[in-house]
Amino acid sequence: MSVRSLSALAAVGLVLAGCGFTPLYGDAGGSPTLTRISVSAQDDRLGYRLREQLEDALGWNRNAAPLYRLETVTQQNRRPLGRRIDDTATRYELTVRGAWTLTPVSGGAPLTGTETVTTTYAAADQPYAAIAAQQDGEDRAAAELARLIRIDLMRALSAP
Repeated sequence: MSVRSLSALAAVGLVLAGCGFTPLYGDAGGSPTLTRISVSAQDDRLGYRLREQLEDALGWNRNAAPLYRLETVTQQNRRPLGRRIDDTATRYELTVRGAWTLTPVSGGAPLTGTETVTTTYAAADQPYAAIAAQQDGEDRAAAELARLIRIDLMRALSAP
């Protein structure tokens, strides 16, 4: 990079720092409130994956006392798509609905919300491949659901 490009980049950084600009999609480490949300989910594979994804997305700080408790409940529905000549599905559509409740530890009114995610995956003839494809669909759904819940939480906690 040239000296002129570096100076322009530095000037833009100083202007943005001076105006109080905070990116909505910045890292979770920039929001101390998000890092102090403890997450609980139902006791199944999808619940575990969602809890893991949410803790990563929120940047949970295990060393600090939580300010909020986030409870999630998921429901999933798997629907076959397309049919082969032997009447077996060629693809599946996985719809995951996640309801969340954010409760302040110190007491107060809880915040609630619901998000829905749909993913698809190919049906395989081999049993192990079919299980792996279904789990991959669940993992992708959990990651997207965690992203949407994080955005909901950022909106809810930034509202005056």
